Amino acid sequence: MTLIELFSDYIRNKKSLKLYVQERKNYHTRGEFNDETLIEAEEYLQKLKQEEPKIYDLMYETLEQYYEEDCGHYVEYPLNFIRQILRIYRNHIPAEKVYENYREGLKHHYCDA
Repeated sequence: MTLIELFSDYIRNKKSLKLYVQERKNYHTRGEFNDETLIEAEEYLQKLKQEEPKIYDLMYETLEQYYEEDCGHYVEYPLNFIRQILRIYRNHIPAEKVYENYREGLKHHYCDA
């Protein structure tokens, strides 16, 4: 399993990113996010789950729709998901607005050349 496959598994199956940080130490390749950012993202995911469970569920549903549509950018799906979660709390953007923007991305059809 590659590191991105492992990361995708953790994101899609709502596994703790704190555990992912430990497990990825077995890989000799760099990930997109550093350990601190991943731990922060896990804390934000838990905060979103508690404060806005509906948006939390909708974000994951949208992530799965990205995978279902599979426009050839599967590496980006879990990375973009985490970027959106970070935007909510780092940039103080309302969760609903971030969700709507994330959902709008489904309308964009990529062209792989």
